[in-house]
Amino acid sequence: MSKDMKIKISENGPYIVTGEIPLSVQEIVPADDGGSEKWNQGKVYDVEETYALCRCGHSSHKPYCDGTHEKAGFTGEETADRIPYEDSAKVYPGGTIELWDKENLCAVGRFCDRFGGVWDLAMSTDRQHPEREEMAVYEAVNCPAGRLMIKKGGEFIEPGLDPEIGLVHDLYYDKKGPLAVRGGIALESADGTEYEKRNRMALCRCGNSSNMPFCDASHLRSANMDGLADEEE
Repeated sequence: MSKDMKIKISENGPYIVTGEIPLSVQEIVPADDGGSEKWNQGKVYDVEETYALCRCGHSSHKPYCDGTHEKAGFTGEETADRIPYEDSAKVYPGGTIELWDKENLCAVGRFCDRFGGVWDLAMSTDRQHPEREEMAVYEAVNCPAGRLMIKKGGEFIEPGLDPEIGLVHDLYYDKKGPLAVRGGIALESADGTEYEKRNRMALCRCGNSSNMPFCDASHLRSANMDGLADEEE
């Protein structure tokens, strides 16, 4: 695996991935009591040094680009802000931790919904109930988009993630979701500038997000993101 790992957004086209970045299906497993419980790794792909991933949602060879974006008239204009996370996220202070939340990054992974919701958990933490902090941290660090982060003692609590790209499969809805980009992989705009490098990001691959290149959960309403048949061939 190359040290020069990068995802380049091509203008009106696919994501160009360089550096032999690992690629696999990542399943969101629903919890019995609502929300999401955990991640399961599915199919692992054999990848080359460089490969192109569909960004328009219309490829018949998902997850890879097959050129359909040209016929579909896909534009894929990047509309997301470039404001650093720490300058734009809302802070919810608790007794032992702070919950940070940049809502427009939400990819609806639903890990945050359990046990009353991560917001109530975080703000109700105290030293007599350490389980609240543990649950809040678990919910936040499993957020695929990095919308949610926990800070304790002035430092963010982040999982040590190896660089990889996950093809999210939401088992509850049986939908193909975003690209879960993990491990601080560089993301370069079509104009050549780099986005803030983050440990967790969720990139749109249905072609319909209003916050390009990031996911805004539009895949849940997209018929061409049903199931995983075309990704398991």
